[in-house]
Amino acid sequence: MATVESTWQRPSVDDGRTTETRTLTKREYDKELERLQTELVRLQEWIVHAGLKVAVLFEGRDTAGKGGTIKRITAKTNPRVVRIVALGTPTERERSQWYFQRYVSHLPAAGEMILFDRSWYNRAGVEHVMGFCTQDEYEDFMRTCPQFERDLLRSGIIVIKYWLSVSDEEQERRFKARLKDPAKQWKLSPMDLEARRRWVDYAEAKDEMFAYTDTRESPWYVVEADDKRTMRLNLISHLLSLIPYEDLPQEKVKLPPRQKRSYVRPPQMNQNFVPARYAVE
Repeated sequence: MATVESTWQRPSVDDGRTTETRTLTKREYDKELERLQTELVRLQEWIVHAGLKVAVLFEGRDTAGKGGTIKRITAKTNPRVVRIVALGTPTERERSQWYFQRYVSHLPAAGEMILFDRSWYNRAGVEHVMGFCTQDEYEDFMRTCPQFERDLLRSGIIVIKYWLSVSDEEQERRFKARLKDPAKQWKLSPMDLEARRRWVDYAEAKDEMFAYTDTRESPWYVVEADDKRTMRLNLISHLLSLIPYEDLPQEKVKLPPRQKRSYVRPPQMNQNFVPARYAVE
């Protein structure tokens, strides 16, 4: 069973502090998720129409569900409008650049919403905890980041930051489940295992990050992530509430008549068809 907020109304702003909840069955969850995904499509159309520039940051511990949540957000949207950015390890050239530089090139243009699966906050988390940056670089980031985000906001970019909060016990359960699942073992990198060992270091780094960067202009929104279905609905409904949007009239589409000219398909023996190994009733 998933427990979700039931007070969401579009497009009023949800301050994240509502306490009224209701319990959904799996079937009700699927129906509500589909409804919210339809609203995301409407939001997408408004972003294009109004020329909005939206950047949504997803941060949290390993196994918190960032990737799965992003997939639900983009399931029915246009990938040319709602794009995912998940940057890997910086190159030698990128390491020599201004830290924020490689992220700036991925920021949204008018009519785009960019979903950052991890972001410039890598410096406040993994880079700091694992020693991939110096103390001076870390402190410079903490001083610079709030001003960087103010500059983004001043330029017209809507910045929304989510922290997916998973408990120690639930993360442990998910790690063990990945160990048993051949389709998910690739998610357990040596870095993930080391991060698990340094649980307290990461917790302290997150608290320090919030102390510097949870600002009035660009706040962090914390989402309880121990129940993934609950988290997805709460996060998506909250995201929709933060950007006022309107339903746009859709032009009715009429299928044109097909050409009357006759056409004969080439014989299958002349083409490389995929073997029909399966048939589904």
